[in-house]
Amino acid sequence: MIGRITGKLVLKQPPLLLVDVGGVGYELEAPMSTFYKLPAVGEGVSLHTHLTVREDAHLLFAFGSTTEKALFRELIKISGVGPKLALAILSGVSVEDFWETVRAGDVVRLTKIPGVGRKTAERLVVEMRDKAGGAAAAGVVSAAPAVGTLPLQEARAALAALGYKPAEIQRFTDAVHKDGMSTEQIIQEALKRAVR
Repeated sequence: MIGRITGKLVLKQPPLLLVDVGGVGYELEAPMSTFYKLPAVGEGVSLHTHLTVREDAHLLFAFGSTTEKALFRELIKISGVGPKLALAILSGVSVEDFWETVRAGDVVRLTKIPGVGRKTAERLVVEMRDKAGGAAAAGVVSAAPAVGTLPLQEARAALAALGYKPAEIQRFTDAVHKDGMSTEQIIQEALKRAVR
């Protein structure tokens, strides 16, 4: 099991990352909550990882904190929640907010995350409520500046990859975008608006 990777960040293209570790490039998929905390391309990075082995692929998922990784592992144990949906959940709500939502039994809020239907949201609340009491609070998320990119276009592409519809993406990004914002800041603000 690959539990952690430390190396140079080569590519940031939500939800994909490429990290060079001693000349070997590792492709990873990460939730937007991890993207917010990444350094600029070319800088060093250390990420917690989870390896999923399937018949047709070995998939490596990356997380900026142990609490994100722990929640990801809990989510993929739930029937009907695979790694892609678990990443979407982590992208749509912070770890702390997720546990608060589960404790409150707020099914409606969970259904606002792309890919989470009512039955899945109800299953999450029922099956994870017992674990919510001991869940650790998540750290504060900070946005990393984008370097030499077109932040609005990248943010819209990332939201599309998360499953939002074009009309929703347009509405969310138009409402939050201001000159000088990084890709991560635009995505973060758009996701806050999406789950209200």
